[in-house]
Amino acid sequence: MFEIKPLRVLVEKQTGGGTPSRHESVFWNGDIPWASVKDFNDNELKISCTEESITEKGLQSSASNLIPSGVPLVCTRMAVGRTAITTCPMAINQDVKALFPADGVHAGYLLRLLKFIQIKADEQSIGSTVKGIRIQDYLDIPVPVAPENEQPIIDHYLEILDTNTRQTEAIIAKLQQVKKGLLHDLLTRGIDDSGQLRPPQHLAPELYKDSPLGWIPKEWKISTLTEICSDIVDCPHSTPVYQDEGVLVARTMHIKEGQFLENLASKVSEASYKKRILRLEPQEGDVIFTREAPVGEAFVIPANMKVCLGQRVMILRPKTDSLCGEFLVAQIYSGQIKDRIKMLTAGTTNPHLNVAEVRNFLMPSPALAEQKNISSRINALNLKIRLEIVRFNKLKKQKSGLMNDLLTGKVRVTSLL
Repeated sequence: MFEIKPLRVLVEKQTGGGTPSRHESVFWNGDIPWASVKDFNDNELKISCTEESITEKGLQSSASNLIPSGVPLVCTRMAVGRTAITTCPMAINQDVKALFPADGVHAGYLLRLLKFIQIKADEQSIGSTVKGIRIQDYLDIPVPVAPENEQPIIDHYLEILDTNTRQTEAIIAKLQQVKKGLLHDLLTRGIDDSGQLRPPQHLAPELYKDSPLGWIPKEWKISTLTEICSDIVDCPHSTPVYQDEGVLVARTMHIKEGQFLENLASKVSEASYKKRILRLEPQEGDVIFTREAPVGEAFVIPANMKVCLGQRVMILRPKTDSLCGEFLVAQIYSGQIKDRIKMLTAGTTNPHLNVAEVRNFLMPSPALAEQKNISSRINALNLKIRLEIVRFNKLKKQKSGLMNDLLTGKVRVTSLL
């Protein structure tokens, strides 16, 4: 384990900043980036651009200072402890401090230590409305100090994990954008007999017809949920007694983005379960839909799941020859039903839907085989996204553990080499 010393032994000097007068337009919108707390992100340890910039006159007329590239910055007010290293010369305001590494201290390693003590700095901050920490108190925080020759290697290993994490996060964002476009195409154009997306209506108008929901493929119908669901049943209007073990309860708070968060779900006794299924017992393939707090979340009950309804949710049971549950969920999140929900709940202080409104929802209704084909493509993309999210969370945990081990000396980089 490394020797523990106050942070100040690693810092040659610290420099604060300031804000040019807002009343002088000649001080602002210049060529000098001006960093304030809002430019710091917990997931990014480099700062290269800022929301605001100042001019040379603004710099000279204020207490702001120009910080060179490669110097760690830390927030000492509001977002206390957030940190980043400059990648270009920039000015800073009064809520940010620049910490210049002492002789023999690697700047990247110092940055890692500042991130390492972020929680401790926040705990030591004071203030009822706006929290802050005195720079002297911040510099007194004890930190483990690695030998000089190991510091750049520690920074290098953690940077590799940072890069992998950022790349995975970028993949997730890209897949989400792909999904958004794919959903629109699948739910408005569908898939033809050859397994391909139909061309857009403006390129092949002969393949489409006008409808109350706009242009849809000629083969499609428009149906209400009443027409394509065998049952639409509201929840019992009573709150059950929850317990640690028992039958799962589908509550609104545990239904997110098409998934039922089973690991977080509440449970009830078998006796309570039997009382809550008197109207209709949920079964595989049913869609559970939230009509309030929040409106418009849904999931399909998978095989071998025993679950009952919490408050403010409904069962939508598709007719086996008319509707695929996954296709209905896609319409709830990205199709015509989503648009209808938005219209019905816009401007309300307590957004909710009644059962009659849900029964009368209109949606495009392709042949069942096409619905299943569309759902299969959506599910494949959702699986890719979920796998990348799992990878992302795993990388974050790995980084957190390795950062603690490397910075404290529990694991030495010499052994990794």
